[in-house]
Amino acid sequence: MPCLAVLPPMARPSRRRPSTSVRRRSRTVAALPCVCRCGRRHLIGASSAAALLPLLAPPSQAAPPIDPEVMLERVHPSRPDWYEEFYATAMDQGMKSYEAEIAGYKAKLFAQLSAAGKNILELGVGTGPNFKYYASNDGVNVIGVDPNKHMEDYARSAAVSAGLPPSRFTFKRGVAEALPSEDNSMDVVIGTLVLCSVNNIDMALREIYRVLKPGGLYLFVEHVAASDGSFLRFVQGAFDPLQQFVADGCHLTRKTGENIRDVGFSSLSLDSVRLSNAYIISPHVYGVASK
Repeated sequence: MPCLAVLPPMARPSRRRPSTSVRRRSRTVAALPCVCRCGRRHLIGASSAAALLPLLAPPSQAAPPIDPEVMLERVHPSRPDWYEEFYATAMDQGMKSYEAEIAGYKAKLFAQLSAAGKNILELGVGTGPNFKYYASNDGVNVIGVDPNKHMEDYARSAAVSAGLPPSRFTFKRGVAEALPSEDNSMDVVIGTLVLCSVNNIDMALREIYRVLKPGGLYLFVEHVAASDGSFLRFVQGAFDPLQQFVADGCHLTRKTGENIRDVGFSSLSLDSVRLSNAYIISPHVYGVASK
């Protein structure tokens, strides 16, 4: 899910994807300054990046590239408890204006999901703002993955409010680069404002593909880099290093739509939009991909 920031996604996998039918639509709304809400991971220093180099080769689709708990500590080491608690509270309180504006696009996106009886993994579940769009369907089982343990209480409360019984919701600490789920086990993977802050976006997308059943769906909403040559793209480039530092690893200049196209999904529907209350992260892509 989200990111909170104070300011105002990379080498593609080598495997070719089958041709897909991609449709785009752009909408432009007046841009206003705001706060970024995508932060999820902390800035990895040079030494941490070096430790990850052996993992950058394309992993087998049959298993996670490394044990999920090991990857969690490597990509998102434990933070001071007070910080993670503060961040969870800030996310809960600071997302309201963003969620209000994105609601119409999320409603359109989740309307394509017939979730009854489905096994769903929500990556970066955060405080659970997406539950209201799908969690009330009969027989839904949801695994919420997030590196911040303090998100769990908020997510459980949101799940109950959305009509999801506690017995059908499991919270797991984890990161996108090694999802804590078996191969071909999920009917749906959901990720909103997550890929901006993962350490390795292509590894994360391969993991999403790995855990999906054949025919399974990946639903996404992500903020992306503005158009090359635009003033906003210049601003994003200038603030990107600082943004990563203050916003828990959030990148402003990722072209996430292109990364998603390169995964090899059998079909992809991708739309674009600009939000008015999120100036520096206003360009978004959202859509559905099928394995």
